[in-house]
Amino acid sequence: MTDLQKTEFDYIVIGGGSAGAAVASRLSEDPTVEVALIEAGPDDRGLDEILQLDRWMELLESGYDWDYPIEPQENGNSFMRHARAKVMGGCSSHNSCIAFWAPREDIDEWESRFGAEGWNSDMAFRLFKQLEKNEDAGPDAPHHGDSGPVHLMNIPPSDPCGVALLDACEQAGIPRVKFNTGETVINGANFFQINRRADGTRSSSSVSYIHPVMDRPNFTLLTDLRARELKFDQDNRCTGVDVVDGQFARTHTLTARTEVILSAGAIDSPKLLMLSGIGPAAHLAEHGIDVRVDSPGVGENLQDHPEGVIQWEAKQPMPESSTQWWEIGIFTPTEGGLDRPDLMFHYGSVPFDMHTLRQGYPTTENGFCLTPNVTHARSRGTVRLRSRDFRDKPMVDPRYFTDPHDMRVMVYGIRKAREIVASPAMADWAGRELYPGSEVQTDEEITDYIRKTHNTVYHPAGTVRMGAPDDALSPLDPQLRVKGVTGLRVADASVMPELTTVNPNITTMMIGERCAELVREARSESISAAGAGTAAR
Repeated sequence: MTDLQKTEFDYIVIGGGSAGAAVASRLSEDPTVEVALIEAGPDDRGLDEILQLDRWMELLESGYDWDYPIEPQENGNSFMRHARAKVMGGCSSHNSCIAFWAPREDIDEWESRFGAEGWNSDMAFRLFKQLEKNEDAGPDAPHHGDSGPVHLMNIPPSDPCGVALLDACEQAGIPRVKFNTGETVINGANFFQINRRADGTRSSSSVSYIHPVMDRPNFTLLTDLRARELKFDQDNRCTGVDVVDGQFARTHTLTARTEVILSAGAIDSPKLLMLSGIGPAAHLAEHGIDVRVDSPGVGENLQDHPEGVIQWEAKQPMPESSTQWWEIGIFTPTEGGLDRPDLMFHYGSVPFDMHTLRQGYPTTENGFCLTPNVTHARSRGTVRLRSRDFRDKPMVDPRYFTDPHDMRVMVYGIRKAREIVASPAMADWAGRELYPGSEVQTDEEITDYIRKTHNTVYHPAGTVRMGAPDDALSPLDPQLRVKGVTGLRVADASVMPELTTVNPNITTMMIGERCAELVREARSESISAAGAGTAAR
């Protein structure tokens, strides 16, 4: 519900997604501060198509999707879309709810390699435990949380084709493992943990963090309001944001007495920064935008998990019900000596012909697939403004497969998928390979197929990365503060210097938790300093 009777708050969080909902909820735990959470989409309460996890695939290219096209690709599939959620909970309300703790090596690298001091695995694992209520919590898994807002459960092994696939993985040298133990899985497979409640409701950031706090008198949820520009005073302090409640509606200014936290995601956070004069100076000048901060890293460093698909007809009827239809993960390295896997597969118990059908490949209504993806793609893309009009969709250019490493991993993945499914354990399930098809065998043929048909796991990240204070290409310092201004932080997947090996949703919630801690620490220091000043006088 949108209520603009009140327009001034201590903290304004822009974006009610995976991180933003966590930030707003945690900040509003302090009854002495007023917190507003702004979301461009609707409230998710009462929307079964959002709340029921097994309906998630209905949401792609729906009215709850910003549905961003990508720019024409030199080496990839130019039909690609980046689904970005237009609803409370953001992509945690829109995706499948694969729930991974990021590997320790991922988070430690943010600090050791990129200079994001304080962002290490000890910090992250503390917050993973804090945010979760995990089915596995107990004496045998003391690292797991048992009282956090986000419910994590184990997918039951009720899909017989999936169980056979795991047997086949073992026959192909990929053992069954347990996920989220604190140990990095380099070679292993199993059913996922997912953030879902027992009744089938997704444990999105909205369900987990916002629904329980709606009656807090110091918390205001403002939905169906779209941010168009950040506001600053003469000292370059962010004072709030201009919003509209319709494409051509009147602009309203919301004021933040203390800080603004931007959590609009890896595509829309850099867009709003650039519309507000923070970004590459030459690019802003192209669109007639006054440069407030020349920050060349805004909109750079776009990363993703590119994904291929290999599909088989099933010899037996596939399951007619599922927690979320994508229930198994497989990790394996393509070369020796890696400290993290460079290849991951998702197993789908449904057809996945989103990009193959238009290319003429056969399809089925009774099949299964494996989707190899590159866990640490080396290609880097950009997010740029299409114009200075906030209503225009940004220019999203992932530049897929511009680094040859990524295609090498993907070709290996297609071959490894065939090896797994050719194992004896899948003999009763694996029928005809529909795409790319058994006639596609050479590296060149597989590469051509991938370029035409690949998808994404919908994991854009890195476009407003944090890093060392003196790193000119890191728009944020390690406290998530936007360099060159005050009173403004960013908290979402855009801040990741390097995308996680695994599905990043739980890590993005962790970023929200950490941002709230940093804001509270700053407030405490400010109050202490004010008190010391009063005492000195």
